[in-house]
Amino acid sequence: AFNVWPKDNWELADYPPQEEEDAASDVTEGHDEDEQMYEGEYQGIPHPDEIKEARRAARREARMKARMAAEVEEETLPEQYESIMEDCGHGRFQWTLFTVLGLALMADGVECFVVSFALPSAEKDMCLSNADKGMLGLIVYVGMMIGAVLWGSLADKLGRRQCLLYALAINCIFSFLSCFAQGYGIFIFLRLCSGIGIGGSVPIVYTYFAEFLQMDKRGEHLSWLCLFWMLGGLYASFTAWGIIPHYGWGFSMGTEFQFHSWRVFVLVCFLPSVAALAGLVFMPESPRFLLETARHDEAWMILKQVHDTNWRAKGEPERVFHVSQIKTPQTQDDEFIEIQSETGTAFQRFMVRHMTLVKQVMKNMLSLAAPDIRLHGLFIAIVWFTMAFSYYGLGAWFPDQIKYLQFEEYESNVKIFHREKVERFHFNFTLQNQVHKEGQYIHDRFINIEIRNVKFEESLFENCYFEDIRSTDTFFENCTLKNTVFYNTDLWEDSKFINCKLENTTFLHPKKGCHLNFQEENDILIYLVSFLGSLSVLPGNILACLLMDKIGRLKIIGGSMLGSAGCTFFVFLCFSQWAVVLFHCLFFAASAAAWNGIEVITVELYPASKRATAFGVLNGTCKLAAIISTFTFGKFIGITKIIPIILSLSALVCGGLLAFKLPETREVILQ
Repeated sequence: AFNVWPKDNWELADYPPQEEEDAASDVTEGHDEDEQMYEGEYQGIPHPDEIKEARRAARREARMKARMAAEVEEETLPEQYESIMEDCGHGRFQWTLFTVLGLALMADGVECFVVSFALPSAEKDMCLSNADKGMLGLIVYVGMMIGAVLWGSLADKLGRRQCLLYALAINCIFSFLSCFAQGYGIFIFLRLCSGIGIGGSVPIVYTYFAEFLQMDKRGEHLSWLCLFWMLGGLYASFTAWGIIPHYGWGFSMGTEFQFHSWRVFVLVCFLPSVAALAGLVFMPESPRFLLETARHDEAWMILKQVHDTNWRAKGEPERVFHVSQIKTPQTQDDEFIEIQSETGTAFQRFMVRHMTLVKQVMKNMLSLAAPDIRLHGLFIAIVWFTMAFSYYGLGAWFPDQIKYLQFEEYESNVKIFHREKVERFHFNFTLQNQVHKEGQYIHDRFINIEIRNVKFEESLFENCYFEDIRSTDTFFENCTLKNTVFYNTDLWEDSKFINCKLENTTFLHPKKGCHLNFQEENDILIYLVSFLGSLSVLPGNILACLLMDKIGRLKIIGGSMLGSAGCTFFVFLCFSQWAVVLFHCLFFAASAAAWNGIEVITVELYPASKRATAFGVLNGTCKLAAIISTFTFGKFIGITKIIPIILSLSALVCGGLLAFKLPETREVILQ
């Protein structure tokens, strides 16, 4: 039988009074819990503990559903953005942006070569010591390292396009001014500032372009973009080859201002940056960045522009952009900062904006060490470092090794004159690659000639006359000069005469500054070597473009780095100039695909809010490796080639094997 309770007593049944619970506990005290009987069970009424547990389970389930809904909400934007880019298609807009950003990447490639090509002439024009030459060669990488971190970090807060405009403008201004700098100090400062500007191009260009590409096009077209860096190297080496050896392509204003042909070359090298800057003015901001900053209306307009541009070019102008609403992340912090930045005095607003920007940038950089991305970030940083250490180190070592082999060959052909005596002779021909020991020169005339790599040791010059002399690596050591006149020469008393005894010797109207030797053939070969090295990366680039979306990023990176290590090993067999040139080209060809893969996977590995920052930090790590390796490898030129080869080989093998531990991002939507 069932006991039917009145409605008024239902609530009492669900929630028994406290007195009844206490009474029940008193009655059953001392009994086993398993033997307890709850009288409400006869009527099918649940126990109060069961009710509480059910409520707790409901709350847990509600929290779980809310958490899952939040995760779905976060994942909606990347998926929706990918579907929008698929709807926009790949066409005229992407190819236009590809050309503009390619010119910016080309400017970065030119910047890496411009100082090394101009240095042989600049060192003579500005009288640089070996220490000055080394500093000038490294200062460009220092500037690019600073620029990569700075502009990459700012691009996640100010925008990809805006920061790239700033970076290219700075590069153009300071590159142009450096062409006219006469002193070493101002020249090195201007090149540092120029490097800071162009350093932002690589991290921003890849981030910017990737956010206009759909998933199945991303790997291939980012790889095609890498070709422009190769074109930068070709452009720099070709123009250096064609301009620097021509002394007539310049002018001078007295002795204080010289504008020789190498300055014309530096001037020509900033043209790709100018072209990229002009084209970028007409390009829109990345809509993915705008969505991250809750500027959905601007993002929608740009996506519609991309859609309409592509389909109009394909002959389908009637295609309608159907997207009406886009998910956007919104933070209260941004609103609070915006309110703060619009109140107070002008100075207060300025300080609030910029201090807030600095804090946001630092916070974003520190977020790269978050537990969920820390390990992969460390792996990709090691791959960047090892690849750059070998690539830039050997890239600088190969030309220096060729120069050393040329010098050895040149030294083997030196002519030695011992105890010669020359009286009343008129020297009107070039003196080259000679050593004169214990000679006697009496009443001799040296007029309007060039003296190259000549050394006079313990010799006597008496009643001699030197006029209009141009010298290169020429010195007088432990010599005696009596009644001798030097008129309009670059044989300076304080630098060319070592432990010499000067008796009644006069230096009249000495030439100021160092003077170029335009008949040097060694520099011409270096231009050719650099041109061939830049051209040799073409097969590797094309192969990477074709296979990037077919076999994946990791196989491209690992295989290319291990192949480069094999080419490095065979450098042990190089005993001639042309053997070094051959393996220089093979190494560059093998390593090109690895660079493509590294840059593609770096873009895909990080979310949009950290993408440019991470790329900038990693590219800064790359430039740090370049500084370390070029400085280290240069110390072993003429001493041994074993250490540079072993260091490069070890770095490439370690980086290539570690690359296989990275996650494959071939079919991953940009987060």
